[in-house]
Amino acid sequence: MKVLDSQKSESVNTLFQDNVTSDSVAFTDQGKNYQDLHKFVDMHITEKSSKNTTKTTLKWAHIAISNAKRTFLGVYHKMSTDYLQNYLNEFAYKLNRRNFADLFERVIIAAVFPYWYESA
Repeated sequence: MKVLDSQKSESVNTLFQDNVTSDSVAFTDQGKNYQDLHKFVDMHITEKSSKNTTKTTLKWAHIAISNAKRTFLGVYHKMSTDYLQNYLNEFAYKLNRRNFADLFERVIIAAVFPYWYESA
């Protein structure tokens, strides 16, 4: 998750240019701010937003966004835009680790992963 200054195509293009490799595939809705993405990715697939699309294709994106909103409203009662990226980073960190079972398994993974990765 990344904070953008605006939803204009220039901001979206800069985000894609800086963070997405050229051999990627982008799935977006048919918004006007995504028109130039074909310049930055190998394939750009657009889909018209509908009730069915929201329930199937974009289901987890909507769940993540709604969970972030709920978290921010419930935990942080007064948020500053200066620190919004930090709040999003914390939420993404917790979301990516929500299925870790317990602390012992986390320690084992952290201890073994660098050695396993180097030998592979």
